[in-house]
Amino acid sequence: MSPSKPRRSPKPQERQRDPERTRRLILDAAATEFAAYGYAGARIAAIAARAGVNQQLISYYFDGKEGLYQAMSERWRERQRELMTPGTPLPEQIRRYALEALNNPDGVRLLAWSGLEYAGPETDPDRAPRSERIQGDIDGIRALQDAGRLPAEVDPACLTIMLMAAAMATTTLPHVIEGVCGTDPRSPEFLHYYADQIAVLTRLLQREPDEHGAGPDGAGDTAVPGPDRPAGHG
Repeated sequence: MSPSKPRRSPKPQERQRDPERTRRLILDAAATEFAAYGYAGARIAAIAARAGVNQQLISYYFDGKEGLYQAMSERWRERQRELMTPGTPLPEQIRRYALEALNNPDGVRLLAWSGLEYAGPETDPDRAPRSERIQGDIDGIRALQDAGRLPAEVDPACLTIMLMAAAMATTTLPHVIEGVCGTDPRSPEFLHYYADQIAVLTRLLQREPDEHGAGPDGAGDTAVPGPDRPAGHG
């Protein structure tokens, strides 16, 4: 990463703008640009044009491209807190992650791009905050394992990565889905169906109760319901 340039104070007419609105416009534009071209391919000038602001305001508010990317990471942390309220069962967590392809497609594409561009820790500006976020998921899975809900042979970190990859498949493998399932992988109907399928799989892996409320020992809770199978999905 190149050294950041000194921040330029905004001009008087720029100071009159609503700073929170300006930041939001820049972040929205950055999400679109980064999702389309990745971190390496995104251009500050293009982000400023999308946001309808002076390019120098990006340096002023975010101290350049890396700072902007990290601000977007913070935005994702806030989004994750909205998705994963305390006590959310693991199957529902994975279902919500999968539905981000519908509700927050730029965020999912950005994560996919960061993997494609990865060439070592020094090329990954979101490494530390992302690792911290994911560690929370790993700890949750480890707690399930400690409670006897998952086999001891399962590595919590590896399982977390597998579930993340499954949740992102409608973004990373749309061509495979269209060929195998014979449907539009980005249609709301399929996205909801796929998200529920991941929830079912996670529930079974986790030894969650079945749809009648009975677990392996005959007692249990209510399971995550699955939808009717849409036409053309297999």
